[in-house]
Amino acid sequence: MTKCFSLFRRRTGSGSSKGRDVEDNLSSKSSVNREYLSAFRTKSYVEICNKAQGHGIESTSTSASTSTRSPLSTSCSASSSLIEPRQEIVRNVIKCFKVHHLLVDYFEASLEACLCCDKILQGIRETRFAYGMCANAFMEKGDNENVIYKELVSFVINNSLCLSNNVINFRDIHEKQVFLLDRLNSKRLKLRRRTTIKRLCKKVGGIGLIVSQTALLMALLLFAFHSIIGLAAAPYVMGGFFGLMKKKRFKGVYGKYGSCEKLYEQIDVAAKGVYIMINELDTMSRMVKRLEDEVEHWREVADICVKNYGNGNRRCEILKMVVREFHDCQTNFMDQLEELEEHIYLCFLTINRSRRLLMQKITDKKCSKD
Repeated sequence: MTKCFSLFRRRTGSGSSKGRDVEDNLSSKSSVNREYLSAFRTKSYVEICNKAQGHGIESTSTSASTSTRSPLSTSCSASSSLIEPRQEIVRNVIKCFKVHHLLVDYFEASLEACLCCDKILQGIRETRFAYGMCANAFMEKGDNENVIYKELVSFVINNSLCLSNNVINFRDIHEKQVFLLDRLNSKRLKLRRRTTIKRLCKKVGGIGLIVSQTALLMALLLFAFHSIIGLAAAPYVMGGFFGLMKKKRFKGVYGKYGSCEKLYEQIDVAAKGVYIMINELDTMSRMVKRLEDEVEHWREVADICVKNYGNGNRRCEILKMVVREFHDCQTNFMDQLEELEEHIYLCFLTINRSRRLLMQKITDKKCSKD
């Protein structure tokens, strides 16, 4: 029993000190997130929160009548309603327009990121539900050891690991997005060089056209001085020549240059969107890891309590220690859950803005500000 007490104290003490160290290391990141949150608390952010929380309420009410476990039953339904533009619209645009394959890969990567965010939202609600069940048992039935024991057993056995890397492999997602970003940057560099060369050729061609037109004008004027017919025909010849050169110039050079410039803008938007996604998911993975460590710590504490529940009168003392530690850390843990949830909403918001901007570039629509 003494060994169990020492293990319990060592786990709780190291967990709290580790939590403080991680919290200190991420204090600057948290302040950035708060500034980010205040900057993007727009109508779009509020709409995303309402949609996501609406799905959570529906899921809670549906599963509460059928099961005592986690209230989450939504998988891709929440992300399909939160992501903009809808994936069906994206598929139709890809079919109708000649979309570059890297842009198609970007839309797939952004959809995968949204599905990842949706899974984390499920894990947050599921963890909050399990944590709330234990809190209710501790607060309302503090003297009933059997009820607390049953809730601890349920927490140890049934607590889902939706926040763990077994469900969400952040490393694989990160590697895919970094590879996509490298390809987008490489394509963007090639397009930039191509547009620069075409721009120079356009200027050189313009200068050559002016020189040739000037030479032709001088020749026509000389011819006009020697012939009345030439004088009468000069305006028509010059007009036809200018019209032909103008048509060829704008149809050939400007058409190719415009299409290359348009593709460059699309690739640039996609590259910036992938870069933002990488940073957002990296921050999210660190926050998830911190919460995962906290949940795993409480599962081990509950497991110690369950395994030593039948050891005589000392079991009551263990339960009191668990309840006391639970109340001390409850507020901090719930704040971490809320912070992660708000960051996910911001991630949805930034992904949607990049997707809408790219869709507007593809369809040649003017970009509207949020």
